[in-house]
Amino acid sequence: MVRRQAVGIRDLARELGMSISTVSRAMNARPDVSPETQRLVRETAERLGYTPNQSGRSLRQGTTDTVALVMPTHTARTESGETFFLNVSDGLQEVLSPRGLNLVILPCGSAEQPDEFLFKAVDRHLADAIVLADTQRVDRRIDYLIEKKVPFVGLGRTEAGGYSWLDLDFEGVAAQSVDRLVGLGHRRIALGTTDRTVNNTFLFLDSYRASLERHGIGYDPELVIRVPDTRQGGYHLAARLLAAPHRPTAVILEQETLAIGLYRALADAGLTPGRDLAVIGFRENPVLDLLTPSLTCFRVSLTNYGRRLGHLVLAEMARAGSAGPLTQEVWPMELVSGDSDGAPLG
Repeated sequence: MVRRQAVGIRDLARELGMSISTVSRAMNARPDVSPETQRLVRETAERLGYTPNQSGRSLRQGTTDTVALVMPTHTARTESGETFFLNVSDGLQEVLSPRGLNLVILPCGSAEQPDEFLFKAVDRHLADAIVLADTQRVDRRIDYLIEKKVPFVGLGRTEAGGYSWLDLDFEGVAAQSVDRLVGLGHRRIALGTTDRTVNNTFLFLDSYRASLERHGIGYDPELVIRVPDTRQGGYHLAARLLAAPHRPTAVILEQETLAIGLYRALADAGLTPGRDLAVIGFRENPVLDLLTPSLTCFRVSLTNYGRRLGHLVLAEMARAGSAGPLTQEVWPMELVSGDSDGAPLG
């Protein structure tokens, strides 16, 4: 196959009978070039298949035309069926790409310090804007981005305000889960949560505790079990639940990656989710469709979530550190009933 030769700015200028400088100024919508000339240059460029040298333009303007998603690698979670960031990235890129922006992933390895990783990325000017994942309750990275006046959106909340963020409704999921289980007759309801310090863990725990107390059920810290949010973590979670002197009759999972291991451990013990232990998972995930019985969990379109995140990024880039309004949104999740959360035995 013969490869089509790229059309350069000299070819475009020759076709139009204009100087290269005039064509360049027209492509960059400079005010000293008339709208009619700008339109003619754009139409001719499209007809010839000319695209500007983006690296040269970025160098002149001091920009990268890049948005970076800063996220942890989470290798064990990915191996456990985690698809969160892939789906969010799809929606994010769908919004950014038509604006001439490229999405890059900056994965922070497990051996690296998240703070220092972010600081280096900002100091090297790797991107024009940042999407910051895995926000902590107190997060130095947020303070650094604000100090450096870098446009950014938090993929999650922190205790501090003063920046735009988008987050899933962890509190709503915890409250609905407790309400559903109490309605089925459960009183000893455990919580399987991650052993990491991300803020959503605290949000979920606070709502779980408040929801129990709203139903007149005392909070028991022994029923809150922290494990790695992986399949193996789910297996260990089940083992600890089954070994408890006063075994809980239900468990809520704060991460969907725990479900596979928990189901496996129950099967190894000759027990069935929904009959011997009521289970409510967090997010619906195609990997979990193979579980039997079907898992009661919560649905969210991560592609739409990513699209909304993209619009927030564009708004922050347009705001560019000015005193304009911030956007802080909690994204709702829909309960999907399965067969894993029946009434307690006896």
